[in-house]
Amino acid sequence: MTATPPLQIVAVPVLTDNYAWLIYDPKTDDAAVVDPGEAAPVLAAATEREWHISQVWTTHWHPDHTGGNADMKRTGVTITGPHAEKERIPTLDTFVREGDVIRLGSHTGKVLAVPGHTAGHVAFHFADDAILFTGDTLFAMGCGKLFEGTPAEMWANMERYAAMPADTVVYCGHEYTKSNAAFAAHVEPDNAAIADRRAAVDALRARNEPTVPTTIGQERDTNPFMRAGSAARLGELRTQKDGFVADPPS
Repeated sequence: MTATPPLQIVAVPVLTDNYAWLIYDPKTDDAAVVDPGEAAPVLAAATEREWHISQVWTTHWHPDHTGGNADMKRTGVTITGPHAEKERIPTLDTFVREGDVIRLGSHTGKVLAVPGHTAGHVAFHFADDAILFTGDTLFAMGCGKLFEGTPAEMWANMERYAAMPADTVVYCGHEYTKSNAAFAAHVEPDNAAIADRRAAVDALRARNEPTVPTTIGQERDTNPFMRAGSAARLGELRTQKDGFVADPPS
């Protein structure tokens, strides 16, 4: 039996610091995109590669993740997103909940309900491919702000993610790692893994290179929110991070 070729995934920078994720199944010549904050860069990236986008997968309602949906829809794509936020994402065609299945060509993923950043936030987990699209819940060395949820909800997300295999590749929604690494070093100044990763991240950003994707294994070792140990501690850390300045003025 011929092995299923792996998905090809490309980071498409959009807006100021967002990433849309362009995903391609070479077996079926089918493509999807996660969270196109704007359409033009995504369509250009697909055209350059001669990939045909048939689907958009939306993790949550925030405009920097849905801003390109209307323009994408004009190309004939189907837009899938959280049922709990359907009133806030008028471009949706398909509404999904916890446990629902999404497909791209020969690859199958599951929808995870991960509230906290927004009330209806979802993630997309392709377990057989060891791939996870987390939107604004789990970041490299960080987690999303609790705009509509609670520390308990976000901590439940962190526990759920941490239980996945270490080699699971995490595709998040923003390039926040430099500031997240500075905060992680502040929280755990004696953590050598954090110090080493911070140095690597600073070097990547100095070259204007992306710091994502990450892996669950890296996050277990260096993400203070995944390492918090409790919802209460995560809440404390999130409050601290909201006011944290990495390099305060002298």
